[in-house]
Amino acid sequence: MSSRFILKISCLDKCGIVASLTNALHKQGANIVDAHQFNDPATGNFFMRVVFDAGSTLNQAKNLEQSLASIIERFDMAWSLRPSEHRKKVVIMVSHLDHCMGDLLYREKIGEMPMNVVAIISNHPKSALKNSLIGDIPYHHLPISAETKPQQEAQVKTIIDQSGAELVILARYMQILSDDMTSYLEGRCVNIHHSSLPGFKGAKPYHQAYDRGVKLIGATAHLVTSDLDEGPIIEQDVEHITHVDQPEDLVRIGRDIERRVLARAVTYLLEDRVLLNGSKTVVFKG
Repeated sequence: MSSRFILKISCLDKCGIVASLTNALHKQGANIVDAHQFNDPATGNFFMRVVFDAGSTLNQAKNLEQSLASIIERFDMAWSLRPSEHRKKVVIMVSHLDHCMGDLLYREKIGEMPMNVVAIISNHPKSALKNSLIGDIPYHHLPISAETKPQQEAQVKTIIDQSGAELVILARYMQILSDDMTSYLEGRCVNIHHSSLPGFKGAKPYHQAYDRGVKLIGATAHLVTSDLDEGPIIEQDVEHITHVDQPEDLVRIGRDIERRVLARAVTYLLEDRVLLNGSKTVVFKG
């Protein structure tokens, strides 16, 4: 078992936080190999991510938690601690556009993305997708309509609960989640959409953008909240376009941006690099 751990903390900024943490880790024989911190002057909050080797003692996680307990209580910290080798269990939700899902599955297959995909959920049958990377991952076809939405979302919850998923990825899942569902997923679900929102809602947003003569298109990955497309932003990217680009060009460029933005956001979440700061995020990029 690896002795490398990732510690993530947030709390109100006070004198002595870093010294207390590093001293506690030192007393446990830990060696810090990577550390990032941020003191937010606007909110007065403090954020930190530390990667460290804990040595070869048995029951390292339990010993570490015990040694940090008093510090966590004193500074009233929100925190998490896990072995760095742990591969988070992930559920991917997708509709008929599978370019984002395919990219994630490929990155996982070649070892670039440290996750364990335990289920794929779609409102379309597997045969409707062209993705050969699904393989033997459990695939759940759950059709949905306005009348069956509560029952379908109950099935989704059951799959997530039974699979032990730690992260849910909406990889172009083109269904509006109910308030109950967004509340259930809050804090552990990431969504991707074009950055034209809220300007171009509904069907064919890139065609709407073309009709308006936009010069920039992009994508946004964010955490899911009750305001489905307005959760805390994790990652964004854009590309310039010109008057010669046709609607199909915008769609193609948009797909590429969506893939890379979602991949970066998911990687940050898998590596515990994202911390909530009110309606925003702190992202400690590698």
